[in-house]
Amino acid sequence: MKKILISLIILFSLIGNIYAAGSGGSGGSEGEKKSSYDQAVKLINSGKKNEKKGKKEKAEVKYEKALKLLIKSNEKKPNKPDTLNYMGFTSRKLGDYKNAEKYYLKGLSLDPTHKGINEYLGELYVATNRHNLAVERLEVLKNCNCEEYEELKAIIAGEKVSKY
Repeated sequence: MKKILISLIILFSLIGNIYAAGSGGSGGSEGEKKSSYDQAVKLINSGKKNEKKGKKEKAEVKYEKALKLLIKSNEKKPNKPDTLNYMGFTSRKLGDYKNAEKYYLKGLSLDPTHKGINEYLGELYVATNRHNLAVERLEVLKNCNCEEYEELKAIIAGEKVSKY
């Protein structure tokens, strides 16, 4: 009798573990668990796709929503270079170069070699006709052996680049 009872306890325990593992995200609450930052990154990636397809207005709506989420994220966890990078990116895409530059420079003060910030700040400098400053950002990236270097180099040279 004792063996049967122990076997049943083990069986119910296993069934409970299987049920708990299988029901992890099916309740619809998974989206609620995602951070503001993660939600913003998803919107940015979607905005980039829209922009690539020529749907600029749709992209801007996504960037506006993403920026609001990033500001919220930065309030909760201030001064994260990746967050500041995307705050700069979305601001730049929305034409707010002044705030974009502030976010990028704050991010660089925390992480001077951040590849994304250096690339995007360089792109901002190209867009605002400050070629010498764009070249400075390129110099920071020159030994990284990364796509950010190649993309910024092409933008500085005036070539069309598919990445946003």
